Formats: sequence, C-alpha cells, structure tokens
Amino acid sequence: MPMMHEGAISMSAQVQTAVMEVQGVNWASSKAAAESVLSRRPGVLNVEANPVAQTASVTFDAQQISIADLTQWVRECGYHCAGRSVPRHVCDPMQDIDATASPVTHSLDSSDVEAHPADHEAMGHGPVAAISEPADPHRGHGGKGEPMVRSAKDAMGHGSSHGGSSMASMVRDMRNRFVVAAVLSVAITLWSPIGRDVIGFSVPAPFGLRDDVFALILSLPVIFYSGWIFFDGAYRALRARTLDMMVLVAVGVGAGWLYSLIVTLTGGGDVFYEAATVLASFVLLGHWIEMRARGGANDAVRTLLELAPAKALVIRDGQTVEVSTSEVLVGDLMQVRPGAKVPTDGTVEDGESDIDESMVTGESLPVSKSVGSPVIGATVNTTGTLRVRATKVGADSALAQIVALVQAAQNSKAPGQRLADRAAFWLVLVALVGGSATFAVWMLTGASVQTALLFAITVVVITCPDALGLATPTAIMVGTGLGAKRGILFKNATALESSARINVVVMDKTGTLTKGEPEVTDLIATGIDRGDLLALVAAVERESEHPLAGAVANYADSQGAAVLKADGFNNVPGHGAGAVVAGRRVFVGNRKLMTAQGVDIAAVAEEREQLASTGRTAVLVAVDGRVAGVIALADAVRETAAEAVTALHEAGIEVAMMTGDNEATARRIAALLHIDTVIAEVLPQDKSAKVSELQAAGKRVAMVGDGVNDAPALAQADLGIAIGAGTDVAIETADVVLMRSDPLDVPVALRIGKGTLRKMRQNLGWAIGYNVVALPIAAGVFEPSLGLSLSPEIAAISMSGSSVIVAVNALLLKRLRLPQAAEAAPTTTQAADLAVEPIR
Repeated sequence: MPMMHEGAISMSAQVQTAVMEVQGVNWASSKAAAESVLSRRPGVLNVEANPVAQTASVTFDAQQISIADLTQWVRECGYHCAGRSVPRHVCDPMQDIDATASPVTHSLDSSDVEAHPADHEAMGHGPVAAISEPADPHRGHGGKGEPMVRSAKDAMGHGSSHGGSSMASMVRDMRNRFVVAAVLSVAITLWSPIGRDVIGFSVPAPFGLRDDVFALILSLPVIFYSGWIFFDGAYRALRARTLDMMVLVAVGVGAGWLYSLIVTLTGGGDVFYEAATVLASFVLLGHWIEMRARGGANDAVRTLLELAPAKALVIRDGQTVEVSTSEVLVGDLMQVRPGAKVPTDGTVEDGESDIDESMVTGESLPVSKSVGSPVIGATVNTTGTLRVRATKVGADSALAQIVALVQAAQNSKAPGQRLADRAAFWLVLVALVGGSATFAVWMLTGASVQTALLFAITVVVITCPDALGLATPTAIMVGTGLGAKRGILFKNATALESSARINVVVMDKTGTLTKGEPEVTDLIATGIDRGDLLALVAAVERESEHPLAGAVANYADSQGAAVLKADGFNNVPGHGAGAVVAGRRVFVGNRKLMTAQGVDIAAVAEEREQLASTGRTAVLVAVDGRVAGVIALADAVRETAAEAVTALHEAGIEVAMMTGDNEATARRIAALLHIDTVIAEVLPQDKSAKVSELQAAGKRVAMVGDGVNDAPALAQADLGIAIGAGTDVAIETADVVLMRSDPLDVPVALRIGKGTLRKMRQNLGWAIGYNVVALPIAAGVFEPSLGLSLSPEIAAISMSGSSVIVAVNALLLKRLRLPQAAEAAPTTTQAADLAVEPIR
C-alpha cells in the first residue's frame, strides 16, 4: 500500500523533515519559544511546533546539521527531547534519517508505543510522530543508538519538562501542582485581611507570627513549586526573544508576591499573598482541565499506535521463537496463528486464511489470503495459520505510513493559525503595556498602590493569547483524527481548509467511480434456457485467460450455474474461443468469429447494437451452429459510487466525471450515477487543462483520481484526492488519500473539512472576542460608573475557562454526522440493469 506525505519524509537527499520530541510545552502560546530558537539555527529551514502532540516538525538541511544537533537545540530551549518522536522499542530516536531513503516508500515506524502504556510512560515516551527510517532493515532496530541523555534541568526535575513525561504524566503533574497551591491558598486566605474582615476567621497565626509573615511562609511552596513553571517558562520565552502566556502569568503572580514580600520585610502593611497564590491556583486549575480536554484530541494517533503487536513469532533455524517486533527483519519468516495480529507487512508463503484489515484500511469484510497474497502489519488473522515472509518492517510498514501522514497533518498549520500565532505575540505585548498603563492611570487618579497593582495584574492575566493559540490546532487534530478513523488521510491543515470550500468535484472514471474490472451487466438468451446458456458459456470461458472470460466465469459462479466440462478448447486470438461442452459445440466471441463459423446473428443483432451503443462490450454466443444469445460486459461501478454522488449533491456540490473512454461509455456510467457533467475522450495530458477551465470559471475544484495520468490534474486542482489503491505518483501529488478506495469517502472528507473549518472559525472568534470584551473590564474602565470590575482570581479562572471552551468546542467535532453507506446497497449488476437516462 504505497503512501506519501509532506513533512514526515525526506524531501530530497539534503532537505529532510524530522518530527522531534518537544515535551513540556504547557501553554499553546509557549510553542513560539521552540519555533523561534530553532528557526534561527543554521541549516533549519522551517519549524512547526504542536503543543497538543508535544512535538515539532523541523525541516532542515541534512548536510549541515544532524538529529543530535536538533535534539541539543530543543533541550537548550528548556524542553525535554530524547531525539525524534518515535517508538523507542522499535527505532533509535537519535539516529539520523537515511538520506538515500525513497521519498515514496519510507516513512516513520509506528509500532505499538502505547500497547503497554505503563511501561512506555515510565520510559518517558511521548506521542509518536512521522519520520523517515533507513531502508536497511538491520539499522534502526533494537535501540542500539546513542544512549538517551537527560539535561541537568531534567535530572533535577526543574522546569516544565516533567522529566520527559507523556501528556498523561504532564496532566498529573499539573494536578499535583494545583492541589498544593489550592490547599495552601485556602490557609493563606484565612490568615489574610479577607479572612479576618470578611470571613471572620479569628485563629491567631501559629508560633506568635504576624499574619503576613505566616502567609509569606505558606506562599513559598506555591511560588517555588506550584508556580515555578510560570517563571521558568517566562525565562525561556524571553531568552528566545519572544513573548507568551508564561510571561503574563509570571508577571501577574510575581508582581503581587514581590510587592507583598517587600512590604513584609520592611515592617508590615497591606499585602495580598492570597491574591498571588489564588491567582496561581486558578491558572493551574484551568490549565489542568484544559490539558485534559486537549489531550483527547490525539486519540486517533494513540488508537493507531495500539494496533501494532509488541511481539512476533519468527521461524529461525527451524525453531519458532518469540521476539520483539523491533527485531523482525526483512526476509524473516513469521508464523501468524488464528486470532493473532500480523507483526509487519509481508507476503504469505504458506497457508490460507481470512484477514481482518478494517483497523488499517477501513475495509469491513475480512479479505481472503493464500500463498503469494500480501498482508498488512497490525491486521488480524481470523481463521487459519499463516507463514508470512516479512517484506517491510518499521518505518516502511503501511501502518507506520498512516500514522506518519496523520501526524504530519496535525503538526502543520492552517493559514488562519499562522496569523493567530503572530497576533498572540502582539497580544502579550499589549497586555504588558496595558497593565503598565492601567497601573499608571489608577495611580494618577489617586488610588492606592495596592488597588492600582490589582487592576494592573488583572489586565495582564486576563489578556491571554492561550485560547488564540489553541483555536485551530485542537480543531485540526480532531479533524485529522476523525478522518483517519474513516481511512481518510489529510496531508496538512491547508488540505482541511481547502476541502471546506470545494463546490465542484471532478472524478476520474476508471479506478475511482468504477473498479477498473469488467463485469457482466446483461445476459440475453434466444431459443435456450438462460441457466443452460450460462453454464455452457462458463465452461468455455473457464479455459480462457482473457479478462472478459474471467468476468463471465465469475458471474456464472455467482448465479449458481452448473459446472460443466469443456473438451477440445480452441482459442481464436482477437475473435473468441470455442469448445465442446456436454456434447454441444459452443462458440463465444465477436461478430468476426460468428461469421467465420457461418452463424447468422440476425436474431440478436438489434440487442447487440443497443448494448454496444451504451458503451458495453457485447459478446455473441453460438450453440451447435445457431446464435443462442448475447452477453454484455462493462467496467464495474463501485458499490458506493451512486451514494457518493447523492451525498455530494445534498451538500450542494456539483459532480463531474472525466475519462478517456468514448462518449457512449461515459454517458452510460454518468446516467447510472446521476452525474451532472461528462468530460469524455480526454487525453491524459489534457486532464489538468480541463481542471483549469473549471477554475477559470470561478469554481473551486477537487480532483479525485488514482493513476499516473491523474497526477497533473491532482496537482492543478484546489484539492487533490487520491484513491488509496492507486499509484505512488497519484498519492504523492494529492492532498488527501482515501485508504479504502471508496468514493463515498469523498463527501465524507469534504464534510470533515467543513466541520473543522467551522470549529476553527468559532474558536478564533471566541478567542478574539473574549479579549476585546475582557480587557476594558479588567482595566476597571467601568468600575467608576457601573461598579463593574474583576479581581485577579476571577480573571485567572476566566482566562483559563476561555482556553477550556476552545478545547472542548474542538472536541465536539467528534460528534459530526458523516455520510454513511446504505445497509443494503444494490449490486453493480442490479444498478447496471436500470434504465439509462439521458444526460442533461
């Protein structure tokens, strides 16, 4: 199953893309630190960090830098990085990408990283990403690369890297920080002026300490443990010459605490340790909830990773031994028992069985396998025992390429997100300037330092770009994951956006709307029983190797025709064949064969011409020197093609069919499927020109194809959609790959695109609108006239709540209703028997 994508495979011998582990990106806006530092390094061409997946796609010049260089630079940003984001029990994360790897057949390995989550979490495994692996099967396995090196900060447990932990561990760490801050904040509040004057708490501070001194002591764990991630993150952001949410929270918490500290150390007075610690608590609470919400956005990749088996049975030296999947090499003979998963891609060398491929290809029915049949890693063997010769391992496996494609799309940025990222930087700057201006204005109006500082802190905290940074990445991750579950692989975020704006879908006929295989559509018998005629014809055709003969034989089997023996078989090249069946002389072929045998075809001439006029191949049958019937064959229409066209029409999308076949054949298929426009007799080199004509008319065009001759048109279209069973070139050129080769997945892909774009717009609208409304309220603009103001604590929970809303709204995309195949769709033969309607 060939696969190709941007961003996770080598683009050339020099320019390559690696998905690096970047663990510890707590806030969405904090990804700017990694992007800013890495993008300034020599040899780095592009960086796209993903705070949800905790990875970064780095495009670089392999002649100048290596994976080790990238790893060190990520660590210098203050994040944990063990190298490429790959399953370490299968691939060495520090191993450089093989520059000679094929750009079509090599991508990241995606073996079972999370099949045993406890083990991998302990090892610090993060999400797996797409990356190229060496073609040499003896390299990159067994974990024999450089030992994983932890930075001093990681070893001491400082910073927000969490020791290189997974997202689940980061969520737990955030929870623990919140619990410590919340418990101590309650105590600090009780011994604060609020506790004394408002709540009426009268218990004196222990050990005879002043209330402010006791509050200072209690605040130390909050500031230097719970809230340390704010200051550490702010330091890294400033060192990277960028601004993010960490800077805002650090300024808000730090300013309040430092002011109180100075007052305490200079003899006492009005302090607000409770404001600083409660502010930190609410930020941690909101972010803990937000991290749990956006953690669900990566479910699709985790599900894919759990498919691959951790162990394999390999036959070596005549003995069956169990080894790690990482130790399977190309050429190894594997034993796959009933109920077991196929460890990696291979070819059956012994045995017969049915394989359930639904988890990889989306194909619902088990596929029969016998000697010579290809099998896909992570699929389930249902019945017999198989011996499979490994042909693709690790990075080359089909499952690895699927995961690679999904993660490359998740790490890509939509055009709207690039603008949002730039806006986030300026929003932080506005918050800092606005906070300073708010402090100055309130001081000029005669307010106390405490009042002015509270308003300033509120402005700084509430004007947070985190929701803006999460607006599209979460929607993109959910959208691509939703597609992956249906076998629809978007290569990047731009493809998602483009799919939402399509109003014309152009489908190639052969291999897309049709199977590219002949099928019997009509059987007309004259002077003989239909069943008898079919049995006689099938007996002759079973002796032939012609594709049409195979279609007739298959049709006879499906109809339960009697199996007869043919004697004296005689093939007449270019004309047909003949044989003696049950004592009767039977000829099957074209008009020239009938003429040569002296058979008068006048009795079926009209039916033959009518069938031929609709683009079907008419085969004549003669029995004992007399014409006995006509069999019509045509390219088989895919079972869900009609439903796909109907679904597109319901979405308001025009459907066109493009083919090199003659007009009659094209119109027959178009009439069956109710296609709007037919573009027939098009040469391969002219397909892209036809797409250009539609675009010139103001249409946004999606092209669906599967062959080499479709590649130019796929590239020309606003959105190229490749059928997964197609050629490498078509898949490489397209923006979307349909793994199931199902036309119904075309409207599904466009529906996912529309749903994702809608969520992206909703999230961006909320994030921008929230800041526009919140900023003047936080600054106290309405306090003199309306008495409307916010405390820093309320600002913190409001700010965090905004991010939670954005993340949850994106997760609601999982409830998107998608077109489904009918439970009992008519067969191709039944559809072909329908009346042919004229194309309007």
